[in-house]
Amino acid sequence: MAPPARNLPIPALLVLEDGRTFRGESFGAEGETFGEAVFSTGMTGYQETLTDPSYHHQVVVMTAPHVGNTGMNDEDEESSRIWVAGYVVRDPARVPSSWRSTRSLVDDLRAQGVVGISGVDTRALTRHLRERGAMRVGISTTETDPERLLARVLDSGEMSGANLSGSVSTQEAYVVPAEGDKRFTVAAVDLGIKGNTPRMMSQRGIEVHVLPATATLADVQAVAPDGLFFSNGPGDPAATTDQVELLQQALGAGIPYFGICFGNQLFGRALGFGTYKLKYGHRGINQPVMDRTTGKVEVTAHNHGFAVDAPLEGSTATEFGEVTVSHVCLNDDVVEGLELRDPEGRLRSFSVQYHPEAAAGPHDAAYLFDRFCELMDGKA
Repeated sequence: MAPPARNLPIPALLVLEDGRTFRGESFGAEGETFGEAVFSTGMTGYQETLTDPSYHHQVVVMTAPHVGNTGMNDEDEESSRIWVAGYVVRDPARVPSSWRSTRSLVDDLRAQGVVGISGVDTRALTRHLRERGAMRVGISTTETDPERLLARVLDSGEMSGANLSGSVSTQEAYVVPAEGDKRFTVAAVDLGIKGNTPRMMSQRGIEVHVLPATATLADVQAVAPDGLFFSNGPGDPAATTDQVELLQQALGAGIPYFGICFGNQLFGRALGFGTYKLKYGHRGINQPVMDRTTGKVEVTAHNHGFAVDAPLEGSTATEFGEVTVSHVCLNDDVVEGLELRDPEGRLRSFSVQYHPEAAAGPHDAAYLFDRFCELMDGKA
């Protein structure tokens, strides 16, 4: 009697644009994928990472060695699908173990066509990216020759110059009603919004009208908002012009504004600052940021590869008011927040580079949604 057939692992190949090569096993769908290789330092929350639209066109390397232990569920998704272009892990869980799990991580990757690789020395890969910077990468289960895969990597698109928000935004406006008594109405422009963002506003009595990335000032004013919000999202802020013009028009109309992540970068550009690409970006859930308005240090969640080029000290005069840097990363002094004040010193608008809506955490920065309410209430 012949022995039962064994499911042998499928070899997979990873090649960075500088030629560095790693071999491992297929983890997810079979095939080939390309994107920008970035690393995430989060030890938890991999489902939220996978479904964050900001990771569109990026291949995420997980620094935590064990991934998939708690499986996947229907409650922790930040959007309707997995957005990462590819996934790199060292030691995936063979069997998920959580009472909340309804399926395995690898099953979701396969079902959604996400090509990944496991068995990779992610510590060595992360150190390489940390030293050389984020770069293009290819993962393949069909190609065995690194040189041939490298040629296709070099032919793939770069993140610089990419305008991606339209491809991740909702196509139709929708409303997230306020919980309890309605206090405010907010027009939220979806540039890659995460599900927890309107949820946290809703919990504070805000009726959130989520608008497509193509929204105009007329669309914003049609909902009679007390405030305007720009979400996180993927791509190069320097390649995004329509939303910058919308924001300038809204600021000119006196609408209070709050932006996060990509919304912070676009706020900076609307105020006349430039943006630039970071060497390897900030990603993960353990980044220290100081709120210079209070002196408090927050542990925060990040996912960005670009930053605003604004002076850390003093204020900058703009046609909309005086701008100062309100938050700064304590690891590298990158601008993490901006404040716009009128001539009397009253707060008009603000933004942060990180994610106060962070799920699965940390929650140190949730107060920013309360600050937005105070701004709309005229108490900021």
